[in-house]
Amino acid sequence: MRRLILLLLAAGTASCGLLAAAEPPAEWIDPDTGHRIVRLSIEPDSASLYFFANACTPKGDRLVFDTPDGIAAVDLTRLGNSALAVDMVAPGFKALAVGRQSPDVYFPRAGALWAADVYTHAARQLLPSRATAVNCDGSIAVQVINATDPSGRVQPPPPRVLMPQRERMFGDKIKAKIALTPEEEAAARREDQLSRDLAAPACQAFVFTDLKTGISTTNGYQYAWLNNLQFSPTDPHLLLYCHEGSWHEVDRIWTIRTDGSEQRLMHRRTMDMEIAGHEFWSADGRTIWFDLQTPRSREFWLAGLNLDSGNETRYHLERDWWSAHYNVSPDGKLFAGDGAGPGEVSFSGDAQWINLFRVQPDGTLSREKLADLSRNRYQHLDPNVRFTPDGKWVVFRSNMFGPTHVFAVEVAKAPTTIPKPPTARPELPPF
Repeated sequence: MRRLILLLLAAGTASCGLLAAAEPPAEWIDPDTGHRIVRLSIEPDSASLYFFANACTPKGDRLVFDTPDGIAAVDLTRLGNSALAVDMVAPGFKALAVGRQSPDVYFPRAGALWAADVYTHAARQLLPSRATAVNCDGSIAVQVINATDPSGRVQPPPPRVLMPQRERMFGDKIKAKIALTPEEEAAARREDQLSRDLAAPACQAFVFTDLKTGISTTNGYQYAWLNNLQFSPTDPHLLLYCHEGSWHEVDRIWTIRTDGSEQRLMHRRTMDMEIAGHEFWSADGRTIWFDLQTPRSREFWLAGLNLDSGNETRYHLERDWWSAHYNVSPDGKLFAGDGAGPGEVSFSGDAQWINLFRVQPDGTLSREKLADLSRNRYQHLDPNVRFTPDGKWVVFRSNMFGPTHVFAVEVAKAPTTIPKPPTARPELPPF
């Protein structure tokens, strides 16, 4: 059954009145997938971190997320075994990420970079200016500034003339006088906004700051919108970033070292309308994974570039399997995807699922549905999947009940000893 109907299980009640209440169930089994889902957040409008931002402590026992009241954490050792208590770590702030080697959660405060210990809540200022990311050993922070190369070596690229994205993306349909769907028209408008600055991009650069000495170095000048800054989880001097913009108009995925050396394009497009994006690191820092389409909206792949060998792996995905964001388990054996709304790049009518992917002996992927997200309003919120450190749960955020909450769905199917919803089930109220 495609429609998601949820019953309150953890509290031992299943009344229609409670289903219509503002607070979502604490725990349930998705009737369409057989997987258990647990709500991690208590307050409405809580949200997990962006999919590539580290959210767990080095010991793997705490998960950090944002709430309306500040940065909170839950004890993952109790996940699925007992009621979860939300611990407020830094009231009034929003998290950037959790340290890879220390139990610090980084956050901006009054234009400065701060850190708070997830366990003790002790907070301290790390940098008197803002930062976008902190490296794996907590020694370097980075931010992006608008600046031209003082040496003059980096010069503006030749001007580009870009056609309107409606014609660029759907030229064949327009020539055939086939009306575009409302979703296609909206997609073209979004891409027009993203591509607006590509005709004459500004020059930007990185500012790397040593958090012990306070000494900053500016390098990596390039005429591009620099975004999605992610330090390697294992190499403190390697940064992954992107040239932002309409993905089929840019070579997006790049790396650079903190001294400004080895600025490299990680994936060069080989055909018109090819896209590569939403890049992220493997846990061991040896592979950069990304969404690849050859060309856009037609052939879908989950691709990975191995930094040691330079070889690229591609796993083919069916249209309905495509997800706005993917992630990989810490052991590298499983992948997860957060699905997509009908107006996103796959233009699928049945992609609103949390997905689990397993690599098969023949090198293909199998797909298992973990959670039905047909009620998630993707136009307002992407779920942004991540695995827990033990690889047993996939954490995501969703507005399927109205306000956003943080949930975790178990990778293993629920045991038969847990009661399942009855066949006759009342519908959830509309939003």
